[in-house]
Amino acid sequence: MKKNTQDFAEKLKQHLEFIYKDQYHKDLLSKTQQLINQYADKVPGRSGKWDQNDVFLITYGDTLKREGEKPLNTLENFLTSYFGDSISVVHLLPFFPYSSDDGFSVIDYYKVRNDLGEWENIEKLGQHYDLMADLVLNHISTQSEWFQNFLKNQSPGRDYFIVKDPDEDLSKVVRPRSTPLLTAFDTTEGKKHVWTTFSSDQVDLNFKNPGVFLAMLEIMLYYLSKGIRIIRLDAIAFLWKEDQTSCLHLPETHEFVKLFRDIFDYLDPGLVLITETNVPNEENLSYFGDGDEAHMIYQFNLPPLLLYSFFTEDSYYFANWAATLPEPPEESTFLNFTASHDGIGVRPLEGIVPEDKKKELFENIRENGGMISTKVNADGTESPYELNTTYLDALKETRFSPDKYQIERFISSQAVMTAFKGVPAFYIHSLLGTENDYEGYRQTQRARKLNRKQWDYNELVGMLEQESKNRTILDRLLRIINVRKQQEAFHPDAKQEWMDLGSNFIAFRRKNENQEIISVTNVTSHRQGIRIEAMQAVTELINEDHEPHGYAELLLPPFATRWFSSGPGMIDIKED
Repeated sequence: MKKNTQDFAEKLKQHLEFIYKDQYHKDLLSKTQQLINQYADKVPGRSGKWDQNDVFLITYGDTLKREGEKPLNTLENFLTSYFGDSISVVHLLPFFPYSSDDGFSVIDYYKVRNDLGEWENIEKLGQHYDLMADLVLNHISTQSEWFQNFLKNQSPGRDYFIVKDPDEDLSKVVRPRSTPLLTAFDTTEGKKHVWTTFSSDQVDLNFKNPGVFLAMLEIMLYYLSKGIRIIRLDAIAFLWKEDQTSCLHLPETHEFVKLFRDIFDYLDPGLVLITETNVPNEENLSYFGDGDEAHMIYQFNLPPLLLYSFFTEDSYYFANWAATLPEPPEESTFLNFTASHDGIGVRPLEGIVPEDKKKELFENIRENGGMISTKVNADGTESPYELNTTYLDALKETRFSPDKYQIERFISSQAVMTAFKGVPAFYIHSLLGTENDYEGYRQTQRARKLNRKQWDYNELVGMLEQESKNRTILDRLLRIINVRKQQEAFHPDAKQEWMDLGSNFIAFRRKNENQEIISVTNVTSHRQGIRIEAMQAVTELINEDHEPHGYAELLLPPFATRWFSSGPGMIDIKED
């Protein structure tokens, strides 16, 4: 049911006045309303945002390739055959024509790449799963029509980009890359230096021009009309630029998120808006706003802190973070993950893990065959920005030595992520147990290619149809996923409480009015004792190898995770 039209119009007006101030005119509100009304009846209705059955899968459209078949068809056949209804949402990474960055340098927002398939293929995939797509709104490809028009001083595009004097002081701007902030281009009006936050092929859009906002709004509405239920605002933190500022998380950027949130809630309460902000903890949490910004934010602290805990065999820093993690606002939650198409961001470790200890982790990643990408700081120096590796290979060994527990560490990392408050998201290469793709790196010399392998369909299926590391990992993770889906206490809105069992464990409680689950993980290479105290029967959910009654002492194997379930208020666990 749509909200009161007059109330909605007033909200739109307030957002647009805040953003555009003296540039605001009534016709901007009118054009915004016209666009929304044009698509309002084309957005499929949904019921509810999320529950414990929701599990996201993150994948490129061409992760799997089979000769003679469009990759989107191959992907659909594989997902329905091997994952079935274990997953509920597919995050289909950019599927548009692009010129670089594996899709995040978009040439045409309205088209599906010919080599992948067509919109029909995406809509067919949407018959099996809810779909999530990226709105790459901070920047666009230099090969796009808009930018080519800019070079020729033509519309649309001539005023869609940010031109700066290269001698201007831009030292306060926060950078996620080590490439130059400005890139010189030859135009019909001479050489111009254009703002390029991420690369010389990805030119930033100028949202100070209301025409850019209207163009991107229509693109977003078009995606929703195609059955996309969840929109990921890619690189949203960098959206608004202001002289003599960091150009990061500016008030106008937050106001755009609020504006999009109100549009989503107006069109359909089942739509979900997700912000992607790979930044330190407090900055990331700010995108919840006061419950009026993102429905979901990525839990960016989870991947590096989990990795650090298993590497050091010590949960101290993880515990310090998790114990103080605030409850999300009502109708908001976290998107939990350990791996994605990007590297493992390390900015979220700032203020949590000391610099010298981070360096030890980084060196271990290199020794395990991974790479480190850097960013430029305000003083011109460079510092680590992300770790480029599959999560499986990142867990090859601990700080003490190589051992036989790589798979156990990996499975437990995924179990913790799955149980943590929020909705779990699995990168397809985590489910498939993919190792670093060194051939992909050699061909491109791009570090992120280590974690973006393209599988030959027949090769992959052959490995999954026999005893293999890949099959073992897939079977164990699907079991964890399917156990989660049956537990009310894993509903994203259910409460979470940190449990202090000492630095050998990651332990927390999830509960609602009907069920209580305690997740306990031994982060060490030694057996660790725990003592269960309960007023009724306790069920171990993942292994189902015992059912302690009332009181039990158990030894957790190295790097093992257990989920203990009982009625509410009936169970406690202590270090033995």
